[in-house]
Amino acid sequence: METVLFKGQPCHTCGTVPGIGETAPCYHLTGPDLSQILCSDFAGKRVVLNIFPSLDTPVCATSVRRFNKEAASLDNVTVICVSMDLPFAMGRFCTVEGIEGVRFGSAFRSPLFGQKYGLLLVDGPLAGLLTRCVLILDENRRIIYRELVHEITHEPDYEAALKVLRGEI
Repeated sequence: METVLFKGQPCHTCGTVPGIGETAPCYHLTGPDLSQILCSDFAGKRVVLNIFPSLDTPVCATSVRRFNKEAASLDNVTVICVSMDLPFAMGRFCTVEGIEGVRFGSAFRSPLFGQKYGLLLVDGPLAGLLTRCVLILDENRRIIYRELVHEITHEPDYEAALKVLRGEI
């Protein structure tokens, strides 16, 4: 169980986020067009999993915009923004915001995603949603960067993640 904060209030997750060096669990998500997004789709690519509670919050939307602008253009990198938002909401967000560089994956059909990754909130005001986390997986799905954001209302450390992607760390 991980402990994070939502506006200072402790919240807990189901399980523990995998650590650096571990192989990330395989995932099955749903795209904005209701297509399946599988971990096997990205074999041989580095994958940024930008995980958050909902696109309908300013911090989550900002993280999508930032990774779309800075990480999605890097060589051999795919950014997948993951939340429990419905695929239709994700598609609408892409259209309104002009987001084209990142992929969206809804975990609404995949409750095991939040459990396997230790990110499903089990209590607090956001229970049932995913907490904020950035994971970077190498070409073999090994975790090379892990940031579980302690206060859900805060943004992730973009610069630290980008340094890993650019090979500066």
